[in-house]
Formats: sequence, C-alpha cells, structure tokens
Amino acid sequence: MKKIKKLSKRELNSKNHFRVTIFGSARTNPDDKVYHEVEMLAKKIGEHGFDLVTGGGEGIMGAATQGHALGDKGNHAEAIGLTIKLPWEVLPNKHLEIKKDFNKFSHRLDTFMKLSNVVVVMPGGVGTLLELSYTWQLIQVKHIKPIPIILVGRMWKKFFRWIKKYPLRDGWISPEDMSSIHVARNYKTAFKIILETYENEKNKKR
Repeated sequence: MKKIKKLSKRELNSKNHFRVTIFGSARTNPDDKVYHEVEMLAKKIGEHGFDLVTGGGEGIMGAATQGHALGDKGNHAEAIGLTIKLPWEVLPNKHLEIKKDFNKFSHRLDTFMKLSNVVVVMPGGVGTLLELSYTWQLIQVKHIKPIPIILVGRMWKKFFRWIKKYPLRDGWISPEDMSSIHVARNYKTAFKIILETYENEKNKKR
C-alpha cells in the first residue's frame, strides 16, 4: 500500500480546490449496480481535476476512490479520506492519498463540511442518513454556505416524496430548505450538477 499523507491545516483551509464529497454505505458490494455508478461518477470527478472526499473505507467509498484514481491520470487532484475509529478494525482503502483519523463522528462531520463544495449522497444506512441530515441542517440554519446536496439512487426518490408529503406539507420544512436538495437519476445527471456548481464558483471568483 502506498504511503498516505496526513491532512494538513493548509489543505483543510484551502479555497483553491474544488472538492466533491461522496457519502454512502460501506456495505455496498462490487457487483452492485450502485458500486458501478459511484465508480463512474468519481472517474468523471477525477478527469476534471476535482478533489474527492469520502469516509476512506470500502463499499461506496472504495468505489469512489477507485474511480477517482482511474480518472485522475495526471495526478492533479487528491483523494481524501476522513476515517473513523470503530470497535471493529476498518482499514483505509488503497487509493487514498490524504487522510485524517477521527474518534468522534461530530468532529469528522464538521471536517467534511469544511472541505465540501458539493455533497453527493448514495444509498446507505444510519451513517449515511446522519451525514445527509447534518449537511442539510447546517445549510438550513446558515452555519455553512448553501451547497448542492445530490441524492443518487432509487431509495432517495421515495425519501424525497416522503419529505414533500409530510414535513414540507405540514410546515416543518420550508420551501427554501428544499432548494439545496437535488434528486439525480444517475451519475451523469449528478455530474452535470457538479459541473454547473464548479462553473458558478469559478465565475464568482472572477
């Protein structure tokens, strides 16, 4: 396994990198269709020189870093892993280039937010729901600037309908809160949103 650098304060606070975070289940198998979708999306991210941020483990995270490595042939972008210590051993996947270890989910989530220009949420369980909810809430209460949250996968279509049918209709969520959420049909649609976000960010700096 190649040597992985530690995430430095300079890299953490850098505004010169466009970074895409991908959340999703560590239990996703390589023969799953979702695994392939993530790999193809991350390949596009790497081809365009965008940094990738994941939890650093296997499943969706492994698919993402593997795809990113395939796309980033010139090694112009970084694959960053924010790993978490758990009761069972979790090894960082082999395509990580930079990583930072955490003991607490709260500190780790805050670091994800510092690094992210876009968040992509693939299918997952409790951890993925936590990551989605945390990102969304921080945008809602203006603790972070609005960034796109892109939901990819069939399970999120039903979730989105549920949000509109209950919390939104009953007034627990405002229409403004929904503006950050995007439901993408596939990785191509997701990447189109990522690219539009990058172009908007670039134009703001001019």
